[in-house]
Amino acid sequence: MTALPMTADTLHDRTIRLMDRKRRLALAVPALILAYLVYAAMAFDLAGLAQRARLDNAAVLMADMVTHKVHVTRDNRRETLSVSVEGSNRATYPADRLPDWIDAGGAITRIDLGAGHVVTYDGPRVVYDIPDYGPVTLDTTDGVALDVPGGTLPDFINASPARVTITTDQGRVTATRSRTETLRYFWGWEMFFFDLSSPFSGQSAGAVLGTILGGERLVEGRSNLSLALSEFWTNDIWQHGAVAWAIFETVLMAFLGTFGAAFVALPLAFLAAQNFTPSRWLRFGIRRVFDFVRGVDALIFTIILSRAFGPGPLTGALAILLTDTGSFGKLFSEALENVDDKPVEGIRSTGANALQRYRFGVIPQILPVLLSQMLYFLESNTRSATIIGAITGGGIGLLLTQAIQTTQDWEKVTYYILLVIAMVIAMDSLSGWLRRKLIRGG
Repeated sequence: MTALPMTADTLHDRTIRLMDRKRRLALAVPALILAYLVYAAMAFDLAGLAQRARLDNAAVLMADMVTHKVHVTRDNRRETLSVSVEGSNRATYPADRLPDWIDAGGAITRIDLGAGHVVTYDGPRVVYDIPDYGPVTLDTTDGVALDVPGGTLPDFINASPARVTITTDQGRVTATRSRTETLRYFWGWEMFFFDLSSPFSGQSAGAVLGTILGGERLVEGRSNLSLALSEFWTNDIWQHGAVAWAIFETVLMAFLGTFGAAFVALPLAFLAAQNFTPSRWLRFGIRRVFDFVRGVDALIFTIILSRAFGPGPLTGALAILLTDTGSFGKLFSEALENVDDKPVEGIRSTGANALQRYRFGVIPQILPVLLSQMLYFLESNTRSATIIGAITGGGIGLLLTQAIQTTQDWEKVTYYILLVIAMVIAMDSLSGWLRRKLIRGG
């Protein structure tokens, strides 16, 4: 059958229809994207989220990440006073070593918050003298009775019959019937090097350096340098020794999980490769196993394994191993299917057995791919091990979760996050160096 020649009118009409179709498609795609964005905004209630946003809480959180608070607490029932850093029992000042801005002599305690802000504890009566506003008086004898200048409650005071909170730029006062607490903020991380029990506590950096280099020995038979390092490592507040061990556990989870998965996946990959396993059903079964363990997230395996074996770093390593076995199996089998048969045939001609052919004819071809993928997964699993550790009870992830749950040690949260970032950067640099040495040879 001979095709009819296309006339100029027919070609013109077809061109017009094609241009119209492309024009409609060009308009339809942005319209669909816009419709999806509108749907997402409605589904996630972005308007309500903006209304519920508390930027003041966010500002407090950001401040807590780079500052610390000293708590001056009066137990109104026992009539006792305590001064501690971040409210920690391990960082409570002795009665004879209170900060100089606290005057606790006699029955009256005077707290100087700076810039003219002064809080006075006089039994159950508390007076907060605020410059340019006046004294705010609290009486905790029966509930919390509040007396403010002018009788009008300002925005910086949150009051109820059982609790009153006064928040200013200089600090915060919270009063209930059982306890009165004043918080004063200071920049920096408190006692990062030495805690209150250390002989170096309260010394400036210059004084500590002078003591280490030329001062008298603080402990007989031990150098001041050794003592300073020991006091830093065993700091009861920041627990640098425990944090270093947690970092090691996190890296160990990633290392064991990654290389354990590669060790398991490599022989299975030969069974999944078409050019090495003639049996179609065996290849199908192995590939479905890879799909299963790869399809289940490591966090799910972590929860299952923690119920079976209990919490610990080994549970996290096993979870990473299971998930990465599927990923490595797929990658390795695809690499095996792309090997060149000529080196293998050359080794076969020498009378080598199957194991020798794989060792000298196949492995050298896929080794760069194997090493590159393993090092990349090691770097990625270092980040994943932080989250897994929060579930299994090991590594830096556990410490980070505990610091977040306390809702007060946000400077420790910042510290742990910085350590995680430094750990990831270090692993990235290490994997890059190893990749150059092992794959490129230089």
